[in-house]
Amino acid sequence: MKISTDWHIHSDNSCDGACMRVSEVISGAARMGIEDFGLADHLHTPYNLPDIVASRREFLSNRPSSRFHFGIEASCVSQWELEEIATGRYAEPVYGIREGGPAGAALAIGITAQDIRRLGIEYVVGGTHWPIYVPFERQAIIADYHRQNMFLATHPLVDIVAHPWWWHGHWADAHGRYDHQPWFDDFRAIPQSMHDEFASAVKEHRKVVEVNLAAMLLNGCYPDSFKARYLEYLAFLKARGVALAIGSDCHSPRYDVDFARSAAMLEGVGFREEDFWRLPPRRDQSTAQPG
Repeated sequence: MKISTDWHIHSDNSCDGACMRVSEVISGAARMGIEDFGLADHLHTPYNLPDIVASRREFLSNRPSSRFHFGIEASCVSQWELEEIATGRYAEPVYGIREGGPAGAALAIGITAQDIRRLGIEYVVGGTHWPIYVPFERQAIIADYHRQNMFLATHPLVDIVAHPWWWHGHWADAHGRYDHQPWFDDFRAIPQSMHDEFASAVKEHRKVVEVNLAAMLLNGCYPDSFKARYLEYLAFLKARGVALAIGSDCHSPRYDVDFARSAAMLEGVGFREEDFWRLPPRRDQSTAQPG
């Protein structure tokens, strides 16, 4: 199979150190045979909205074709931290407020329907990126991540649920690898009932689930045994009739993604190119700058 779509590309406007110019996204996509694709720079809270404005301006300045789209990646955060940040008491809450919130805090994303219209955002990728004020203990993390994934799967502004069961940070060994917690030694630690509930919610709410390349399938910090089980999980979602989309999650200065290796991995569990979601070419070619 061949991969010809990519809905998760970060530009140098993203707040997490991504460093690729939008012009390189365009030339790189042509070089790699990617036909339909889009930006998805990070938006954690409204504090990051100026980054999305800059991303939109750079996108428009490159006179994008109708097959190059403008999206964002919105993190699942808490309503408590959105309200705290709105007070102005926090100097630089780039990643929101990661400690001190109430247990079971109501979940949120940091963008509104009005923002989406104003900025010309064509699709929203929603991602679970960190625990929301729970202990670093396997079952607590699993329950919390499932709660966040379900929130994103049912949110009216989210179109694509990013990299379900991605993990970063706590539990990395001295080499940055993840061999055990929270689910890398045994993906079965996540109850099948959670996978079933998530698949049902995604279908009911007509969402798309991301097949993430860099953060999941090609992640050198994850064990090969986990990747094999994760591929089986993706095949399970496909068998349940869940729509799936490719996302490279590229953060590099050049658009050099090992699409061939990723395609071979996916083909090994029964995927074909036509199995993956894509946006149709954009009809409105407006180049209005964000207000």
